[in-house]
Amino acid sequence: MIRLTPRQLALTAAAGSALLLIAALGFQMIGYAPCELCILQRWPHLAAAVIGLGLMVTDSRLLRWAGAIAAAIACGLALYHTGVEAGWWPGPAACSGGMDAMLRLSTEDLMAHLQSAPVVRCDQPQWYFLGLTMAAWNAIASAVLTAMWLTAASGRGIRS
Repeated sequence: MIRLTPRQLALTAAAGSALLLIAALGFQMIGYAPCELCILQRWPHLAAAVIGLGLMVTDSRLLRWAGAIAAAIACGLALYHTGVEAGWWPGPAACSGGMDAMLRLSTEDLMAHLQSAPVVRCDQPQWYFLGLTMAAWNAIASAVLTAMWLTAASGRGIRS
C-alpha cells in the first residue's frame, strides 16, 4: 500500500518540476535551442521547485497552494505554446514570424531588429514524440503536477 501525506505529495510534485527543468536543460545541451515560449514555461517550474525547498523546511498549506498555482501557470503556458505550434492562435510576434510591425520600420531599424531577433521560432516545433511536441508533453506533465499539487493543497494525501 502506498501512502503519501499532503506534504510528501507536494514534495513529489516539486521534484517533478525540477526533473522537467533538468530535462529541458538536457535537450538544450544536445542541441535543441529553446524558443521564447519554451524559456517562459521554465519559470513556473522553477518556482514550484523552490516552493518544494520551502516545504522541506516547513509544511505549509499556503506553500502547497502556491505550488498548485505555479504548476497551473506552467500548464497554461504549455497549452498556449502547443496552440501556437498547431496554428490554433498566433504567438508572440517576436518568435512567431509576425510581419506587421516590421513593415513599419525604417531600413536601419529593420536591420537592427533582424540582428537581435531570436533564432528559434515559437511556431515551428523542433521535436516530436508519439506525435506530440515538447510543449504538448510539458502541458501533459504540468497538468499531472497541477493535480498532485491541488490534491496536496486540499489537505488530502494518496492511499492505494
